[in-house]
Amino acid sequence: QVQLVESGGGLVQAGGSLRLSCAASGSFFSMDFMGWYRQAPGKQRELVAGITSGGNPAYADSVKGRFTISRDNAKNTVYLQMNSLKPEDTAVYYCYVVFGGRNNGYWGQGTQVTVSS
Repeated sequence: QVQLVESGGGLVQAGGSLRLSCAASGSFFSMDFMGWYRQAPGKQRELVAGITSGGNPAYADSVKGRFTISRDNAKNTVYLQMNSLKPEDTAVYYCYVVFGGRNNGYWGQGTQVTVSS
């Protein structure tokens, strides 16, 4: 059984910062791809940022230069540092992890990020 627990969401003014964390627990051999998705009301879930097991990050164009994804394998945790937040960043943010040897990825429960103008 594997569980992902997210933290760090909240309400912030435009231009502010938040740091999301997603910690994995349970029985697994390794964590391969780790990513953050978001879903705003009435919109489809979209990939915000991802990071490979080798530490190579990739970002959606809308967040490049503002968001930074990182991982701490010793803590089984992936982070999303969000700076210069905009109202259009408001959404529920979900972490997603593909564990080694498993066919399907796992989702966190989601954390609300609200950016006021």
